[in-house]
Order: sequence, then structure tokens, then C-alpha cells
Amino acid sequence: MASRLRRVDHVNNPEYLILTKAECVSILRKKVVTRTDLRPFMGWRFYFFQKSKWIRKGKTMTVFDELKARGLLAQLTDEEEIKELINAGKATFYIGFDPTADSLHVGHFMALCLMKRLQMAGNKPIALIGGGTAMIGDPSGRSDMRSMMTKEQIDHNCECFKKQMSRFIEFGEDKALMVNNADWLRDLNYIEFLRDIGAHFSVNRMLTAECYKQRMEKGLSFLEFNYMIMQSYDFLALYEKYGCNMQFGGDDQWSNMLGGTELIRRKLGKDAYAMTITLLLNSEGKKMGKTQKGAVWLDPEKTSPFDFYQYWRNVADADVLKCIRMLTFLPLEEIEKMDSWEGSQLNEAKEILAYELTSLVHGEEEAKRAQEAAKALFSTGNAADMPTAELTAEDFTDGVSDVINILVKSGLVPTRSEGRRAIEQGGVSIDGEKVTDIKATVAMDSISEEGIVVKRGKKNFRKVIVK
Repeated sequence: MASRLRRVDHVNNPEYLILTKAECVSILRKKVVTRTDLRPFMGWRFYFFQKSKWIRKGKTMTVFDELKARGLLAQLTDEEEIKELINAGKATFYIGFDPTADSLHVGHFMALCLMKRLQMAGNKPIALIGGGTAMIGDPSGRSDMRSMMTKEQIDHNCECFKKQMSRFIEFGEDKALMVNNADWLRDLNYIEFLRDIGAHFSVNRMLTAECYKQRMEKGLSFLEFNYMIMQSYDFLALYEKYGCNMQFGGDDQWSNMLGGTELIRRKLGKDAYAMTITLLLNSEGKKMGKTQKGAVWLDPEKTSPFDFYQYWRNVADADVLKCIRMLTFLPLEEIEKMDSWEGSQLNEAKEILAYELTSLVHGEEEAKRAQEAAKALFSTGNAADMPTAELTAEDFTDGVSDVINILVKSGLVPTRSEGRRAIEQGGVSIDGEKVTDIKATVAMDSISEEGIVVKRGKKNFRKVIVK
């Protein structure tokens, strides 16, 4: 990232300028941005800011224009009003995050990037942690009911979310807010809530919502049916408490978000707005952010920086430029030049994508380490910086373990059946030697202090050591 900053931060290149957040906000409020306005702000330790930075043919690109150019916008309740609010830095908006696990994942990452872009444009984000709504579980995009969690589990997950979000969003007085809907949802009086809020919702209309229609065949619990009302009430509460006039979220949240704008109109006679973000889908129409081992987490203890880097390094050719455009903060003109890339150039684009996102999530040092480890590994097979899996004596029976067990214990496959299939397909090797027998074993005393390199497929490696 440092080299890229140095390259674009150059007095002789007027198309790319980098400004501090405060400077961006002051410039944003001007109707016309000129080179003279920007010249005093040339420097080194600065944020990217698309509107004031990208000047081409005498025209500025607004933050709304940039969101549209990056393919981030899906559905909007009132495009002109939303455009005016966010371009002027007058939006107080929220995005909700239900703490269904102890870490944010790639699906949340896209929302965090949107929050960061809009905060840099002078708007005020509210990160709403769903300590209350997580007690119910969002049915959107689900074919079954979510597992019920205890209050203790939810509160623990909320704390984990808060720590991770602070890496992306600037919280504090007159900056971003982080609030928990448990503060107003957990102690609601049921009868009062039904009278004051429930009366404004039509069951017939709710049943037409896509999030409910998908569940009707397999069964929708009354518990989950209340989720839309709870989320709508969140918007009302945030509007009244903090002047929150806008809600953003994934495109699968559209029905719930409309419920909130309608509730505010009915209860307060005020206008509020909603905008959904394009879902991050691959070229096959499937949600990105999943591997054979499960979700790609932002917590380095759950998904290592190396594995995070490798996930993005291995995206399909058809998806890499879309991911760069939607997820990174690289200048659009730089990305547009990549649109004509083919063949080996797409591998370079994947490396750029992996580096930029790993740097955003884990920091530049971890991104450099992951990049260097990947290059060393795939060019020389060097295991020095390879992800390591530790086995213990308990993982061996009479000092021996079958290879399938090692594949599972090292995280290279999720199940023994997957491991068996990988061997049968010729995709497993140990220290460069292909394993062809599903009954093959490894003796514990044959594993040196340096460990063994276990490979599954072309790009999945582990250094396995015995503790």
C-alpha cells in the first residue's frame, strides 16, 4: 500500500490527490473543487477520498457517483434525496450487524467499506449491533431457522464485533456511533409494543416480502415473523434518539428496510430513506465469502491473514475486477485500465485484490507477510511462512496417523469423506510426494522439528508439526 500511496501522491499528477478526513469534509461542502483548492493539502499520511481526488476533464465525481460507478447501489427509496444528503455530508445513516458469531465475516466487510467511504465524505455512520434482534434471528436468505443463542453468547459476540469494527470506522464524539439495540428491545412491554407499533403493520403485506416467501414452504415461526417489526422499530428508535435519517444494508434486507421508513412516516409524519448494497455474488450467482471450511472470517484466529489473502488470490477470473471495484479503495481510473487485462494480467489483478483487502482487514504488515509467503510457497515450496497446523501425540494411535486424519486436523478438508475424495482424485501430497492410497499413514517420529508440508490441490498448503 505504501508504494501505491507514493505513486499517486504526486504534485505533477493532478488526477490523484490524497486528503485528510477533515480536509475532505471542508472541501466537500464547496460546490466547485479546483486544483487551487487541493494544492495546499498535498502530503503523505492521508486517507483516500474519491470525490475530491478524482478530477477528470474539469469535473468532480461525487461520492454518490462513485458508489454507482463501483456497482455498489442496488435499490433506493428516493435516489435524488439520498444523493443530495450523502453528497452534502448530511446523512446520519445506520447499518445493522446481528452478532450471530464471535467474528465479522466477508459479508459484513462490504458494509463496513461502505460506512468508511461515507464517513470519509462527511456523513455520520451508526453501527447498530443487534444484541436484541439476535435473540430472534433474521429469516432473510435462510431456508431454516437460526440456532437460538443465550444472552451471554450474544453479549460476548457483541464485544467481539465492537473491537473488529474499530479497525474500519472512526468512533467517538462527533464521529461514528456504535449502539446496541438490546438497550431498547430486550425490556419492551409486549402489550404496549403491539398497540404502539404492531398496529402499523399489515400481515398481508408482510407475507409478500421475499424474506418470508422463501420460508413459507418449509415453515416460518412466529418468532422469526416478528423480525421485520423489530428491525423497523430499530430505525424509528435511531431516528428519534440520534436523528438517523437513512438505513443501508444488503439487498436481501429491502423489505425490512421499507418497513422502517413506513413506520417513521406513520408514527412521526417524517421522511426517512433506505438504500441497499449489491450483494457480493460470484459469476455463478452464489454468495462470495465461503470456502469448503466455512465462512471467511475477519478474525485472524478464525481465518489467518494468509488464508484470507489466499481466498482473494484464488477468486475466479470473471470475478476479480468486480471485487476490486466494489471492495477496494483504489482509484476508479486505475481500475478501468485493468478492464482490458487478460490471461496472466488477471493473476496480477488477483494479487492486487488480495493485498489491498488483507491490508484493510489485518494491516499492511500482515498483508506483506501473506504476499511474500504466497510467492515463496508457490515458487519454491518454502514452508517458512506457511500456515502451520499443530498436532499432538493424542492425534496419533500407537504413534501413527492416517493421512486423511492429518488432512482433517490441519484444516485442509472439513471431513474424512472429503479427504478420501481428495486422495482418490490425486490432489494430495506430502513433502512433494503424491499420496495415492487412502489408507496411507504417517508415523509421528517421522515428522521432524521443521514439520512436513501437506498439500491439497494446487493452492492449499499446511506445515504440519507435532507439539
